[in-house]
Amino acid sequence: MMLRYALRTVRHRKGGFLGAFLALMCAAALITACGTLLETGLRGTIGTERYAATPVVVSADQNVHRTTVKHKKGKTKTKHKAKPIAERAWLSEHLTTRLSRVPGVDRVIPELTFLAEPLISTGTGAGGRTAYGHAWDSAPLTPYALTTGTPPRAQDDLVIDRYLADRARLKPGDRLTVQSTQSPRTYRITGIAAPTGDGIRHQTSLFFSTAEARRLAAHPGQVTAIGVVPTEGTDTAGLEASVAKALRGTTAQVSTGDERGPVEFLDAAASRIKLVSMGGAMGGTSLLVAVLVVVGTFALSVQQRHRELALLRAIAATSGQVRKLLGREALLVGAAAGVAGALAGLPLGSWLHGRFVALGAVPATLQHTVSVFPLFAAVAATLIGAWAAARISSRRIARIRPAEALAEASAERGRPAWGRILAGFVLLAGGAVLVAVLSVLRTEPASTPVTFLAVVVLASSVALLGPLLVRAAAAVLGAALRRTGPGGRLATANLRGNATRMASVVTPLTLLIGMTCTVLFVQPTLGHAARAQAREGIRADWVLAAEGPGVPAGAARQLRTDRDVATEVVRTTVRVGLDKYAAQGVSTAGLARTWDPDVTAGSLAELTHDTVAVSELAADQLHLKPGSTLKLTLGDGTPATLTVAAVYAKGLGFGDLTMAHDLVARHVDNPLAATVLVSTARSQEELAAAVRKFPGVRVVPPATADSLQAERLQANAEVNYFAMGLVLAFTAIAVVNTLAMSVSERVREFALLRLAGATRRQVLRMLRTEALSVLLLATTLGSGIALAVLTAFSIGMTGSAAPAVTPLVYATVVAAAGLLALVGTALPGRVALKARPVTVATARE
Repeated sequence: MMLRYALRTVRHRKGGFLGAFLALMCAAALITACGTLLETGLRGTIGTERYAATPVVVSADQNVHRTTVKHKKGKTKTKHKAKPIAERAWLSEHLTTRLSRVPGVDRVIPELTFLAEPLISTGTGAGGRTAYGHAWDSAPLTPYALTTGTPPRAQDDLVIDRYLADRARLKPGDRLTVQSTQSPRTYRITGIAAPTGDGIRHQTSLFFSTAEARRLAAHPGQVTAIGVVPTEGTDTAGLEASVAKALRGTTAQVSTGDERGPVEFLDAAASRIKLVSMGGAMGGTSLLVAVLVVVGTFALSVQQRHRELALLRAIAATSGQVRKLLGREALLVGAAAGVAGALAGLPLGSWLHGRFVALGAVPATLQHTVSVFPLFAAVAATLIGAWAAARISSRRIARIRPAEALAEASAERGRPAWGRILAGFVLLAGGAVLVAVLSVLRTEPASTPVTFLAVVVLASSVALLGPLLVRAAAAVLGAALRRTGPGGRLATANLRGNATRMASVVTPLTLLIGMTCTVLFVQPTLGHAARAQAREGIRADWVLAAEGPGVPAGAARQLRTDRDVATEVVRTTVRVGLDKYAAQGVSTAGLARTWDPDVTAGSLAELTHDTVAVSELAADQLHLKPGSTLKLTLGDGTPATLTVAAVYAKGLGFGDLTMAHDLVARHVDNPLAATVLVSTARSQEELAAAVRKFPGVRVVPPATADSLQAERLQANAEVNYFAMGLVLAFTAIAVVNTLAMSVSERVREFALLRLAGATRRQVLRMLRTEALSVLLLATTLGSGIALAVLTAFSIGMTGSAAPAVTPLVYATVVAAAGLLALVGTALPGRVALKARPVTVATARE
């Protein structure tokens, strides 16, 4: 019975439910899109390319492991955790001999993969594809076959693939300069190879002679992987078992089928975690924002039907029946909006994945994965959110006595319910606690989720305390508004008499301004502090920067003399236990002339191959001091035990761990220096002449290097801006939606004003004054929330209560919010004023 009434209500009040439908549909689309990203991170396929013809691939373990055993109440619990390392782990080449003896093995093919960037006339790079160097011996893994020319035999011979040859218009006999792990070298192209089929889409292969490939790989006695080709008639599953048995007692791993893709594309495998984190953070924030927005939208929808629901109470409808009616209406609207939004979220998720690939946050080799799970999750979340929003919004109207119902419907209640006020102060206290916690968090992974959660919780407290805040604002602004004429006096009366309705508009505007300011200024706050520390700590006269993969060691040697210092800086990530730390390797000779991280304990003079310098943050977290022993895992999984030589203060600018350059360079995929700091009396022109033979290497002053670093930070920040941009877009839609609903319900009010003598222009002026008053309140509240959160974030991460806020950007945010408020008010207001006042006033409700 109640379901039939709900269907009739929805059918005959389509316009009244349109706002709730749009809010729920946008929420479902956003949740579905974030869900597909999360699922891609968890289950996304990484297809194999170079190992297509090799059914079994042996590789090194790419994880750091930790096993803990706990004894409690006579029971033993064993937990095993694994975290990926940052660089490629290598295998011992001696394993090829062991594998060649396995029954059923036809060929064992060792693989070398290393940095090899072709420097072609049209620019540095391989046309959007990542370039790798290999030994020609590994060509059968794909297989690659020569289409013209001969294999590489001499050290300066090179075979390139068909893609690079066509793009750069190269042919056998031409010469090509390649920037690899050593100084750039020019090779003679002896042949062009093409893969079987069209499976190679994300990489370019350069094949060297075996001796040259081993020199460039710079890992003597090691290989990156081993391909195992079975004899004819040998079952792959059986061969996998035999190979695994032969490798028992080693850390080598055996991969077949789709498992070969993560071995081939390590960056895609590492991006799984990033995508899971990004999708989870976006989805969680979207869900919280959606709940807040949808509750406000339903509250406004129920308020618009106050007279109708009160009449139901007056004709003997029970509280339970009213709640059931509203709940079923919400479920009907939620089901329709959830299905429509979930379907719209599929292309949105695909577009999001494509944008993340274009921005470089996710490699194209991690294929977008879609299943029914995000759809079901979005529909379920929409249904639950709609039902909960309707129940919360209907509590007061369902609980009043029938005799009071019509009286309640005639005017807005003077004071919000005590339960609402209490809940608002509880959330306000919770937000204050989150802000306090944020001020002591010193790592970005820990502080980022708390930052956005604090904004949502504080905005939720504004939603609950909104009527009180609106009345307080009306009291403060009343005197000024009344001086603006009849429109101002009417606006003041509306702010006081319809505080609940106005509060439903203040909430999404507050959330929009608070969230937008937080998103836009979190990364600059961290980046500016890091750059400031780097500027203060760099003492060099000049800096070598590279347009390609890095500055070769030969360029630094070219500048290093008895009087001049050239400090190479190579960056990586290491793990202490399972925790990840940003690290760098620096040339130790003359380091004090080029680099000063503000040492607070110990001395950088003690920095050698067996020692490490740590930031104060790392020292606090790991309980270290000069002389302490630190066990860590280098980027390629190699364990190392080092002695702490110094503790320094500028960890944001220079990373948490600093080691000797040669130690780090041996254990990274790209040993080229990110920058080279030069202390010299020579001029820029003299230095440029000395490194002219190194393509892409420039000599710039430290200020220019700082600007280049700012550009890189901005590029990284764009990913975060884009990730949260959809949440902000949803909030902006909610602002316009709520404003339109708020204005559209006032058609009768506008008609009565017109009949009382108000002109159309005066009514519109009243609406604009109301909108500006609400905007001023929302701007104050949203800015206050953002300022509190950003200040706490800055204290925790930088030690300074000075977040980086750009006035022009802030003014743009407020102007955009104001434009939304005015448009969302003016357009529905003009539509509402088109009807004849007499017709509206005499129409039956």
